[in-house]
Amino acid sequence: MNRRVRQKREYCRGKDQTNISSKTPKCGCLSSATISGVDWTTLPDDTVIQLFSYLHYRDRASLASTCQTFRLLGSSPCLWGSLDLRSHKFDTAAAVSLSPRCKNLQRLKFHAAGSTDAIVSLQARKLREISGDLCRDITDAALSVIAARHEMLESVHLGPDACERISCDAIKALAYCCPRLQRLWMSGVKDINGDAINALAKHCRQLKDVGFVESDNIDEVALGNLNSVKFLSVAGTRNLKWGSVAHVWSRLPSLICLDVSRTDINLSAVTGFLSSSQNLKVLSALNCPVFEGEVDSISMYNHKGKILLTFLSDMFKGVTSLFADSSKNVTDVFQYWRRLVNRDKNVDEIVVWIECVFSQSLLRIAENNLKEFDDFWLSQGAAVLLSLLQSSQEEVQERAATAVATFVVIDDENATVDCKRAEAILRGDGIRVLLNLARSCQEGLQSEAAKAIANLSIDSKVAKAVAGSGGINILANLAKSMNRLVAEEAAGGLWNLSVGDDHKGAIAKAGGIKALVDLIFKWPSSSEGLLERATGALANLGADEKCSLEVAVAGGIHALVMLARNCKFDGVQEQAARALANLAAHGDSNSNNAAIGQEEGALEALVQLTFSQNEGVRQEAAGALWNLSFDDKNREAIAAAGGVEALVALAQSSSSASRSLQERAAGAIWGLSVSESNSIAIGRQGGIAPLIVLARSDIEDVHETAAGALWNLAFYRENALHIVQDGGVKPLIHLCSSSISKMARFMAALALVYIFDGRIDASESSKTLNMDGVGRIALKHVEGFVNSLYDPQSFHTAASSLVPTPLAQIAEAIRIQEAGHLRCSGAEIDRFLRMLRDPSSMLKSCSAFALSQESTYSLYLIN
Repeated sequence: MNRRVRQKREYCRGKDQTNISSKTPKCGCLSSATISGVDWTTLPDDTVIQLFSYLHYRDRASLASTCQTFRLLGSSPCLWGSLDLRSHKFDTAAAVSLSPRCKNLQRLKFHAAGSTDAIVSLQARKLREISGDLCRDITDAALSVIAARHEMLESVHLGPDACERISCDAIKALAYCCPRLQRLWMSGVKDINGDAINALAKHCRQLKDVGFVESDNIDEVALGNLNSVKFLSVAGTRNLKWGSVAHVWSRLPSLICLDVSRTDINLSAVTGFLSSSQNLKVLSALNCPVFEGEVDSISMYNHKGKILLTFLSDMFKGVTSLFADSSKNVTDVFQYWRRLVNRDKNVDEIVVWIECVFSQSLLRIAENNLKEFDDFWLSQGAAVLLSLLQSSQEEVQERAATAVATFVVIDDENATVDCKRAEAILRGDGIRVLLNLARSCQEGLQSEAAKAIANLSIDSKVAKAVAGSGGINILANLAKSMNRLVAEEAAGGLWNLSVGDDHKGAIAKAGGIKALVDLIFKWPSSSEGLLERATGALANLGADEKCSLEVAVAGGIHALVMLARNCKFDGVQEQAARALANLAAHGDSNSNNAAIGQEEGALEALVQLTFSQNEGVRQEAAGALWNLSFDDKNREAIAAAGGVEALVALAQSSSSASRSLQERAAGAIWGLSVSESNSIAIGRQGGIAPLIVLARSDIEDVHETAAGALWNLAFYRENALHIVQDGGVKPLIHLCSSSISKMARFMAALALVYIFDGRIDASESSKTLNMDGVGRIALKHVEGFVNSLYDPQSFHTAASSLVPTPLAQIAEAIRIQEAGHLRCSGAEIDRFLRMLRDPSSMLKSCSAFALSQESTYSLYLIN
């Protein structure tokens, strides 16, 4: 596989995450002479703080560690109001190191896995907002402690992953400890009872935005007590009793927006909300199958001042109903709203909520990847996502970018995207928008935008647009990021753009090759995702001769061998082996083949990978050994490392494997069989029988390669006898006479000539085989093959004349173009020359034809 897509981000705890702890040395200020003659510490404090504000907080901490002056300025409260720790190892030690800067911290984003205890250690008592994902491991106790230590919390957002270990006890703790709570959004809490909801109603009098989504059970009657709530979402929640829900919730005095998307709400309940709710402005019912099945179409967006948003109607037009008549003709209502000079605060609040609801619902639908939404995505879904990408809300932009990355993918394993969806994003100027997000200083946006660009670039039209818009330079720069997630997605983009020959040169020019190699050295034990993408991109680039040289110069051979030796991830092993195979495939045009062989442990590692449980790894390792065996020293070193035994075992187990594995297993044996010692060893290890099996394959590439290996092996008498005894004559005859590949026919003919050139006595062959009779049949087929390609009389006439022009014309006419890479040894040419003196006309004819494939000069030798 030469590219990969990402649908959902995966994270690992611990070792693969960047440690954000930084300590400041007590060494005074830097000498001005050390920074290009400029004493940066003499700048005005306001200027330095402004410079710090343009840096990510990790870079601020690094710069602050350089001297006491920068340490003081870098700790300014205005620089540490917000932290996004999602891509870092955020444990107690890191929290303690950050705590001196976090006294005024107000907003925190984190991965909940392993981080909840560390939040308390930040000592950020003024914390107002927390947003955590990967929430499966958050417990009641952990959330209760966070609530108790941060009584000023106003917003808690936990999701979109299910909060499987959170119960009503934690919700009550939030209610008791955080009376200023205004927004509570939780995903996947299994059961939310009346006690928890009533506690929120009693203690959190400012609570106005509540989201209990993807839950199993909610006390819908108790929700009717949340009198302060203006925005309510129960999207994806199951087991709601809609008959009573509409009656109870319609009496909520402050409720203006309700989201029931992805639920089983029915037409009766929708009608009830629209007719009975006094203050309700917006009812969002996106992807509600029961309701949609009961309604043929929605022609009214505005029902008595209430807006109904569904997939059955134009979503933009529905939102347009919030505005005055002058907005009726706008194409993108969100863009229209963002450009308004005089805006209504109440309308602003509603549109902000709608953006959040749309981004959440579209992401969920994209993740489910249902065929039934094809028309929706093309008719309006893609346009809505493009608008959301330009939202002023960072979390909406992130979700929209993730949804774009996800909805274009129709087959993750085979890296297949829906071209119509991808090109809908292209037509809507989505590439420019995504590239702008990738330039953002917010690493969450960088990561999700790079992921979307990577997946879209599988489509060749989009890839061309990305390259033409400067996307390669942007991705190459992002690949240098200190944020592992950003670098990982950027590497994925370079992987997909490096498919084919169109953009390889541009990637190299942008510094992409060095960035990819550096990633391997920077995170050698990182997660599979980053290393697989970096090695996959290098594998694609290594197929280009010029790029392969740059990979070697950048230290790529050492990096790839290191992964082949030490990495335990199958995907990384597969791509590392493929990269080494491509680097070694350029023959005499560069020295990469020999250089790989000289790298310590390289050949041994590839031999070991042929025993992998993963077929893709075995296939690429065999392909690498095949290419490397073209170098004389490598060939013998592979054999010394156990390559003969390993490859014979691989061939023996490949009868039911993929065609690519079969071809490469046979090819690697063919490569090793060039030398006499290896050829004999292959025969004695039992390598001939599996090659005969592969020679029977109907797949051209497989039987052609197997024929090549058998040709080499048959040169030696011991192997020729094994071929006869193992039943190889019949498959070779079949190939010689019937294969659609001239090369397969040619090499099968050579093998048969070697077998039946008189070296094997009839008494040595199988008792059931008439050696003389089978030999005559075999050579008759050989003669038929030779005669089908040229006229022997014309050939001998031209050869005897020694006139160059007709000789060259005949040589060109009978040459098999694919045979140009074959090289006969001196011993083989000597044998062909002896055959020319054999009484058998068939052997003479075949030997003359074989020699003609070597060079025009061989024709003079024939004479």
